[in-house]
Amino acid sequence: MAESRSKVLLVEDSKFLRIVNGRALAKAGYEVSTAEDGEQALRVANDTRPDVILLDMLIPKLSGPDVLKALKNNPATMAIPVIVLSSLSQKNEEKLKEMGAAEYFEKGTLDLEKNPDRLTTAVESVLRRSRQQRQP
Repeated sequence: MAESRSKVLLVEDSKFLRIVNGRALAKAGYEVSTAEDGEQALRVANDTRPDVILLDMLIPKLSGPDVLKALKNNPATMAIPVIVLSSLSQKNEEKLKEMGAAEYFEKGTLDLEKNPDRLTTAVESVLRRSRQQRQP
């Protein structure tokens, strides 16, 4: 269960996936904000300062990699862990992690019907690591 209503920003251009993943995260106890394009993602991240960001790579207006780069170059958002969600194969995983992604998931492996806890487990794991890194 999410600790003290951690805030999650879900950046996804597919309305269906925003709803399904948003519901799964809310059911697990997270406070969920959403964005459907890159520009909106940066605005919402600055306004809400989420504890973790789930970022689709293929989004309109500003691509996922550009959003990741902007988040990591902004002092206000650089410490927020970003979990990359992509339809692309994991050949980009290493590059995206070098750019600052905390985790990488292929959307095809996040089958919420067969494994509804996979996404929330990943979020909890990243949040736990983030908290441990911030502690003196």
